[in-house]
This record gives sequence, C-alpha cells and structure tokens, in this order.
Amino acid sequence: MSSKDRLIYLPLGGAGEIGMNAYVYGYGPSGKERLIVVDLGVTFPDMETSPGVDLIMADIAWLAENANRIEAIFITHAHEDHVGALGLLWPQIKAPVYARAFTAAIANLKMEEQGNPLDVIRVVKPRPETVEAGPFKVQFVPVSHSIPESAALVIDTPAGRIVHSGDFKLDGTPIVGEPFDPNQWHEIANEGVGVKVLTCDSTNVFSPLPGRSEASLAAPLSELIAAQEGMVVATTFASNVARLKTLAEAGRAAGRSVCMLGRAMKKMITAAAETGVLTDFPAVIPPEEAVEMPRRKLMLIVTGSQGERRAASAQLARGKYLGLEMKEGDTFLFSSKTIPGNERGVIRVMNAFSEMGVDVVDDRGGLYHVSGHANRPDLEAVHDLLRPKILLPMHGEHRHLREHCRIAIEKGIAAELAVNGTVVDLTGDEPKVVEYIETGRTYLDGSVLIGALDGVVRDRIRMALNGHVMASLIIDEDDEPLGDAWVELKGLSETTRRGADLADMIEAEVNEYLGSAADKVLRDDDKLAEAVKRIVRQVSLEEIGKKPEVTVVTSRLVAE
Repeated sequence: MSSKDRLIYLPLGGAGEIGMNAYVYGYGPSGKERLIVVDLGVTFPDMETSPGVDLIMADIAWLAENANRIEAIFITHAHEDHVGALGLLWPQIKAPVYARAFTAAIANLKMEEQGNPLDVIRVVKPRPETVEAGPFKVQFVPVSHSIPESAALVIDTPAGRIVHSGDFKLDGTPIVGEPFDPNQWHEIANEGVGVKVLTCDSTNVFSPLPGRSEASLAAPLSELIAAQEGMVVATTFASNVARLKTLAEAGRAAGRSVCMLGRAMKKMITAAAETGVLTDFPAVIPPEEAVEMPRRKLMLIVTGSQGERRAASAQLARGKYLGLEMKEGDTFLFSSKTIPGNERGVIRVMNAFSEMGVDVVDDRGGLYHVSGHANRPDLEAVHDLLRPKILLPMHGEHRHLREHCRIAIEKGIAAELAVNGTVVDLTGDEPKVVEYIETGRTYLDGSVLIGALDGVVRDRIRMALNGHVMASLIIDEDDEPLGDAWVELKGLSETTRRGADLADMIEAEVNEYLGSAADKVLRDDDKLAEAVKRIVRQVSLEEIGKKPEVTVVTSRLVAE
C-alpha cells in the first residue's frame, strides 16, 4: 500500500434514512480512487412531499462524473430498496453487476424493464468464491433476512478488511434461505489481521429484545387460520418468500385451498423456484377456481401490506377483485409491520374491511410477524463476534445511526456518523471525514428521471395547495390589447366570499390594467406576464384567501 493511497467510504443513499440504499467504497490516490458500488435501491413517494412521483432513488451525479473509475456494482439482496433502481441508474455508470442467483434473477427483471443489456449481470456463489474488482476482493457471505439469498459482503482491500453487513438478522431457522452461521463469522473475524471496518445495518437499534426466528410464526399463524369460520385473507411483503410459504402451509393444514393474488408476489415465488431457493411451496389454485370454493375452505394470500392503492388488498377493500370479494364473517390478516409513512393507507384499508363486517387482525406485538433486521442485542453480538476497529452505521435514520455510534464507542470501537454525501477516510485507525459530496434525490416521474430540485414536483405541490389560473391575452400588431383578457381557474373556488364570480373579478382587474399599461410593458412579454401574475394573485388573495400559481399566455398578431 502506497502512503499516498487511501481507503474511502461514501454513502449516497440509505444513511440518514431507511430506503434507496447506495454506498461507495474507493481505494487509491486521493481523487483517483478505484470505486465499487454496493446496492442501487429505491424508496417510495408520498402525496405530501412527492405527489405524482413513481419512485425515488439516490442522486448519482457524482458517480456518473466518475464512471470511468467504477470497477463493479454489488447487490446484496433483492429488496426494492437495494436493487429497485438498478435498471434506471445503470445506464449512467455501465459497470458489471455481481449478485447471487436469486438476486440476479430479480436484477435481470429490473434491467429488462428498462431495455438494458442482461449480460452485464454476473451470478456469484457464496464465500469462498471471490470477485476481484480493481484493488478490491469481494466475497458474498450468506445472512438471514426477510428475502432469500441475502448476503453481507467481505471486502478485502490493501488497507484492510471491510465487512458490509447488508440487511440481516440472527436467525438459525429462517424457513427459506440460509441461516446465520456464527462459525463462518468467527473465521471472517480471525483471518489475517481481522476486520478493520464494519459497515452495519442500524434499522432496529432501538429494539431492546433479541430478534425472533421466522420459524416461531408457524404455530400462531396455523392456530389463527384454523380457528376462522369464513374466508381468510392474509397479506405480507411480496418479497418475504419464507412468510408466503408459512402462510400457505398454515392454510393447507387448516383444510383450505390457497390462492395468491398480486403480480409482485407471483414474480418472487417464480424467481425463487427457478433459482432453486424454493422447492416445496404448497400447491395453489387460480382465481377463477377460487371463486367457486366455499368460503370456509378458501384462503387468499394477497399483495398490499402497506396499503398500496393498486395492490390486491386495497382493491378487495374497494369491492371485487378478479371475482373475489370480502364479506361479513371473513378475516383479514396483516402478517407485516407498517412502514413509517404508510399508516394512512393501511388504516384506510382496515376501516374499509371493518365497514364490510370483516375481522381485521394486525401484527399484535409480533405474534404474526417478525422483523428481518437485527435488534439491539443482536447488533452488539455481531460487534463482539467481528471485533472491528471501526464501525460505520448505515441503513437507518439519523437517530438510528447516532445511537449505533454510541453503542460502538462505549465498547471501545471507533465510530463515525456518516450521512449521505459524507466522504470518510478509513485508511488509519480512526475514521476521518474528509469531504462532503453534494447529493440528493432523483425522481422517476412517469417515464423520465428528474432531479428533486428541478422544480417539477415543487410546482406540482404549489398547484395542489394553491390552485392554478391561466390568463390569456391577445396583443395586436401595434402592441395594443385586442379585446378583453380571459382567465381559466383550476383547483380554486369559482365564487368569492361575497358570492361574486372570481374569474369575472380577475378579468376586470387585468383588463383595467391593460387599458393603462405603459407601452414598454405591452411590448415586453416577460414584463407583461409578471404584471398580470401580480394582479391575479392579489385579487385571489383578497377575495378567496389563496395565492395561486399563474400562467400567462400572450398571443401577438403580426402585421402582414
């Protein structure tokens, strides 16, 4: 290792928030480091801050500017917040992609959706298979999580060993996928000079009790489903293949035929079966056969655990879906945790079912759901197992990262709270913040990518809050108004508090102004538009208490 070389870490997403994970490691001379990227994920919009947006992902402008330095992209697992942006962002960096078989199958779908080449995705077997990417040697280490074939990464560099935990839990009986193997982690900790850096999941750092196994849900779920008289419908995360299997087995054990509704769920089951992760999923029936089944003999497993409006759960809550409907005496089970921010959608679905006379059963303190992330005692156990010199908390909001740092420092581990855009030098024994990269968010808006600061969504929010007025003017060849201006209102009350017509009042004020406007204003479209906007907003504010967005359309006649 040259004294001029350095090892750096740069989170672009997932550090200071939960979602849109994107992390960068670099090694080499300052400013010329060779780079690897770990995960390219998405988060989901909400109507308050990003109305109309389809997906949100990290701003990778810095990566795109340095694309010639990127050796590879590594995907730890197939959750949307880790792989969901791959197809959308890959064209900007065009590096080879490495993943385990199941994750690669989902990654291929993401790439195919965007018309990207599929031959850039390379399937990697777990440790000891090693991928060499410039100065990095990377191994995929199986960990248990709420999706099959999740992996941590062991990243060996000339400056020392990094363990990037990915999302994980300490589960010895995960139903589907590999268990957490402490013996393998002992080996990783004791090879060479040990672990220099642990970059670690922080999601459940505030959960004080040890995490529970996926296998612990089988008995309570079976008891619940067997006790119901009407139709049973259950929802969970579509990617949680183990939970889908547990639910299906519980349904079959209760003497019910099982039907699955939702494309995302079917996609995950298909990928798991095709890659050999899932070999014994219970038989299911199609919707057209389910319609004919007696209700007490039927169980549906459906998408929409987060209240998504287009998912099967929400569609059932609004009425029929593929000929199936909920009725009084049926049971709807949420075998899932509501992600913060999704509460309104979930409660809306719950209340709709309640109005139908359906019994709604939720998580109830973990009886019917377990987290896929390590709780605080489990995180501390991993600290003790790996004995890293440096801890970098990731995958968490600021408060999660701060608490994780505090735990590490109390154990004598150097730690750094590095949020998105923070460049940390890991070359020495202590982490050092050396630079801040401008970073932010990129929106998928329809079929195009836009920057969060481009103004598109900001204008959409302003129109939603304040309404919109379009004012149309005609100016003749002598730069004089031709006829009267007219306005169109959108999202505004048409009548004022005094009962007058708002459009008529605005038009009257604008026409009065046009009759006395200076020649230099009438000749200049920009000045004219600004003047009309001020009048429209002033009248609207005085009459209805709103200051709308205004578009001025000026048509000019040209002398022949």
